[in-house]
Amino acid sequence: MTRFRSLWSRLDPFLVAILLTVGLASLLPARGVMGEAADGVADGAVALLFFLHGARLSPAEALAGARDWRLQGMVLAGTFALFPLLGASARYFVPGLLPAPLWPGLILLTALPSTVQASVVFTSVARGNVAAAVCSASASSLLGIVLTPLIAGLLLSRSGTGLSLASLRDIVVQLLLPFVAGQALRPWIGGFVMRRARLLKTVDYGSILLIVYAAFSRGVANGLWHEVDAAQLLRLALVDAALLASVLTILTVASRALGFSRADEIAIVFCGSKKSLASGLPMASVMFAGHLGIIILPAMLFHQLQLMVCAALARRYRDGGARLSRSPRRWPPSRASDPLTARPVE
Repeated sequence: MTRFRSLWSRLDPFLVAILLTVGLASLLPARGVMGEAADGVADGAVALLFFLHGARLSPAEALAGARDWRLQGMVLAGTFALFPLLGASARYFVPGLLPAPLWPGLILLTALPSTVQASVVFTSVARGNVAAAVCSASASSLLGIVLTPLIAGLLLSRSGTGLSLASLRDIVVQLLLPFVAGQALRPWIGGFVMRRARLLKTVDYGSILLIVYAAFSRGVANGLWHEVDAAQLLRLALVDAALLASVLTILTVASRALGFSRADEIAIVFCGSKKSLASGLPMASVMFAGHLGIIILPAMLFHQLQLMVCAALARRYRDGGARLSRSPRRWPPSRASDPLTARPVE
C-alpha cells in the first residue's frame, strides 16, 4: 500500500485528469449530433487557448537570452533537430518497432516544442542556469507554433501521411491567427491575463480536457481500442523511454564536450529534452482531425516518463553540486575529513 501511495504521489495530476477523461470518453463517448457539438466546442477551445498564449508570452522575455547563442542553439537543436532525427531514423530503420497507426503520433511528439514550466522548475531544483532556461523554453514555445507543423508535415509527407491543405489552413486559422491576435492585444490585455494566472490555468486545462474527450469519443466510435492492444502500448512506452534516454545522454555528452559550465549544462539538458503535452494536444487536434485519439498516445506516455525521469535527474544534479561545493580545495585532503563529502571521518 505504501508503494502504491508513493507511485500515485509521483503522477502528474494533469495527466491523471487526462486519463480519467479518456476513460469517460471510452465508456460514454459523444456520438452523432453531440459528437459534432463537442468537436465544434473543442475547435473554439483551441483558438482560445492559443489566443491566451499569445497574450501571455512576452517576445522580449523570450529573446532576452539570445546573446548566449551557443546555449540557445543547443536547446533548439535538441528540441527541433535531434528529436525529429531520432524519430525519423527509428521509423526508417526499424519500422516494425511500432504498429503503423502509432508512428505519426511518435513523429509529432518529436516535433513538439519544449515545456516552459517543467523546464524552469527542474533547472531550478538542479541549481542550473534558470534565466537561460526561461529564455530557452519561452523561445521554444514561440517557435513551436510555426516549426512543429512544418517539421511534422515534412517528416510525415515523406511516408505518404503528410498534412493536407485543409489541415494547413486550419493551422493558420486556429493556431497562428489567434496567437498573433493575442500578441497584438497584449499591450492592453496582457496585465489582465497575467493577474489571473489561476483562472487562466483552469481555462487551459479545461480546454485540453475537452479536446481529449472530443478526440477519444471520435476514436472510440471509429474502433480506436481495436487498433492498439496492451502489448503495443507497452512497446510504445519502451520506445518513448529509449528516445528520452538517448536525448538526455547526447545533450549531456555534447554540453561537456563543448565546454559549457555545469549550470548551463543543466539548462540545456532539461530544456532540450522536454516535450509539451499542453501544446501538443491542441496542435494535434488541428493537424490530425479525425485521428487524434491514437495520435496523442505517444505524447501522453512520454509526458509522464519525462516528469519521473527528470525529477530523479534534477535531484541527482542538485546532490552532486552540493558534494562539489563541500569538497576541499586542496589535494591531498587532510586526514580529518572525507575527500568526497568533507565530513569528519568517524
